Amino acid sequence: MNTDTSLAPDAGDDVDADADAVSAAADSITPPASWPMLYRRPVVLSSQLHAHWRVRQTGAAFAAGSHSIPVMIGEFAAASRAYPLVFAGPDHLPIAVLGLEAEQNRFVIADQWQAGAYIPAYVRRYPFVFARTSEPDGYVLAIDADADMIVQEGEEGLPLFEGDQPSAMTRHALQFCEAYTREDIATRAFSAALAEAGVLIERQADVVLADGRRHSLQGFHVVDPARLDALPDATLVHWHRQGWLAPVYFHLASLGRFADLATG
Repeated sequence: MNTDTSLAPDAGDDVDADADAVSAAADSITPPASWPMLYRRPVVLSSQLHAHWRVRQTGAAFAAGSHSIPVMIGEFAAASRAYPLVFAGPDHLPIAVLGLEAEQNRFVIADQWQAGAYIPAYVRRYPFVFARTSEPDGYVLAIDADADMIVQEGEEGLPLFEGDQPSAMTRHALQFCEAYTREDIATRAFSAALAEAGVLIERQADVVLADGRRHSLQGFHVVDPARLDALPDATLVHWHRQGWLAPVYFHLASLGRFADLATG
């Protein structure tokens, strides 16, 4: 588990975790039913209940069945070099497409993320996640209690707590989740601006797989270059000042990666 605090190095009780994810099913991309994808049973961390819990290094097997993963706006430059980036779900949130068929992640090989490929922050954050509290904008650190990397008894892995204090790993996870939440807010503003401007159009990816089969991936949106070019100058200037234009162009450039998924 990489718990560095940079989202993009290249550039007690069960809780309802912050549903900031968009997941994929069958040959379409659809929103998750409840908890964010990958997470099975998030629980709020407690120095009393989880005093002896540890986290071991297990690679990326937990993401092997995910053919899409959320990405944040600050990751577009790095992620676009490896994955098609599209927008999905009712809020048109950005995702990286990792495979063309259900439960297929072409970037997890022998339980490890493909060497040299950018690892999305969503993957690096796991098994940690923020859970909302009853306070406005309040969050607490949670962990997926059913994650295979969790050691509830034994000495393997790194501790979550040292005495009654969070360990260095847990402190780093907290900082990472804080940064991720800030980036999620910025990403949602970006996606909302695209939707409000009317530049997103529904598309499907029609590809020929390596074995000769034809396959379609549906249920996502992309930016239409013609609609983008037709925006008023004032809108484009505003987007430039907000830092939104560069991610749009990274997104458009990334769409060529669909062919790589078909032949890779």
